[in-house]
Amino acid sequence: MSTPSERRPTPEGTTVHEAVEDYLRYKIKADGSETTMRSPLESFADHCKDERGVGCVGELADQDIRSYSEHLYDRVMIDENLAASTANAYFAYVRAFLSWCVREQHLEQNPANTNTAMDPLPEDDGKRKTQYWSEDDRQQLEAYATKRVDMALEGTIRTDPKAALRDRAIVVMLGGTGARGAELFADPKDDKRPGLRWSDVDFEQRLIEVYGKSREYEEAPFPDSVHNVLERWYDYLEPPTDEWPVFPTGHYGSKEDALIKKLGEERVNAALKGGGDEGKTAVLDRLHREHEVPPPSISKEGVRRLLKRLTKEANIDPDGDYDYLTLHGARRALGRDLYANGMSEKAQEALRHKSIETTHEAYTDLQMKDVSNSIDEVRD
Repeated sequence: MSTPSERRPTPEGTTVHEAVEDYLRYKIKADGSETTMRSPLESFADHCKDERGVGCVGELADQDIRSYSEHLYDRVMIDENLAASTANAYFAYVRAFLSWCVREQHLEQNPANTNTAMDPLPEDDGKRKTQYWSEDDRQQLEAYATKRVDMALEGTIRTDPKAALRDRAIVVMLGGTGARGAELFADPKDDKRPGLRWSDVDFEQRLIEVYGKSREYEEAPFPDSVHNVLERWYDYLEPPTDEWPVFPTGHYGSKEDALIKKLGEERVNAALKGGGDEGKTAVLDRLHREHEVPPPSISKEGVRRLLKRLTKEANIDPDGDYDYLTLHGARRALGRDLYANGMSEKAQEALRHKSIETTHEAYTDLQMKDVSNSIDEVRD
């Protein structure tokens, strides 16, 4: 433990980020704990600043910690990219950090030690809710999405052909690229995730550039099946600029807000009033194109609702913990198919895991199944 003379004096108004740095520097020793705790604590500090507007650590209250607990809950239950056990471990790191802040007189009491702060945490039952798209379910979903396009183009269903073509491209892209939902679709809480743009798509090299989990741009491949569907969608959409989203939203209010921000409310309202027989949605779409104002991308939540609807309409009853085909289930399935066929390194590359150990950990169940089969072969 550091002596008082080694510690820098506690300044008035220390930010959460500064307190985290002090905690990691003076309290946590280099036994691996700092590496383990740094990312979750920095993420907590980012949340306090960006989502709660907390200026210094002394301002933290139980509602701020509750907001962080709700964020962890969303990552487990909605984004499906965190285990409940990991979420609870992250909260424990934060609680320990805030206890240190009390001892350092940054805080009078620990705001994480309240039921209000802890209530939203996901229950850790020792199991991570997971899903893999089965091959049959993926093919059934893609077949239904294709049939829906045909019916929309024929006019036999009340679905806009543009929406049907976009939705099929979404389904095929999810099933064939291993990209995360946050890399393809807009995240309203993250300005750096506005959704995939056509400028991010390289048809010749058959790759897309995405803003990865590492918060750096990464290249993700896509196979012929994705290439063909995406190219047909591009030809139908005819985006006026490369900055057009690959998957534009169909939400009226979001498109209107984007136009107002660029053209001004008076101009947009005048166009809507003077549209005559042209529908209001058509007026907005025309304005976006005429003025080359890209509409917003569909959001992750919008795609989640779409998948729920398509799963039901296609009469798919998925295995696992969810009653619909989830965003992350497509990514897991692609990795599983590669991993199960002895291509663990290809699975790592497709999923863009930083290390092969991460890939092995993700598919522990397949490893155990392989071990079981090997035992059967030896003992037969």
